[in-house]
Amino acid sequence: MVPLTALQPGQTGLIHQLRGGHRFVSRLAALGFTPGAPVTVTRNHGIGPLIVAVRETQVALGRGEASHVMVYLEDGDAAVSQGRV
Repeated sequence: MVPLTALQPGQTGLIHQLRGGHRFVSRLAALGFTPGAPVTVTRNHGIGPLIVAVRETQVALGRGEASHVMVYLEDGDAAVSQGRV
């Protein structure tokens, strides 16, 4: 399990957990960030917001927000989950 900020463009993960307060979790859930939903990173330049696709919608998340979205990586993304990126 890694934060969404660890994924590179084109990588997909399954949302496991949203870490934060009730307001934060409710807002992201309303945008489609629910456990088990696949999320694909479209843009992650290392600074600034991440652009992700979740439930056929593109969403921009600040890096702080994205760091609180914990995901399981799909098979083949072992290098990120082992911290080698």
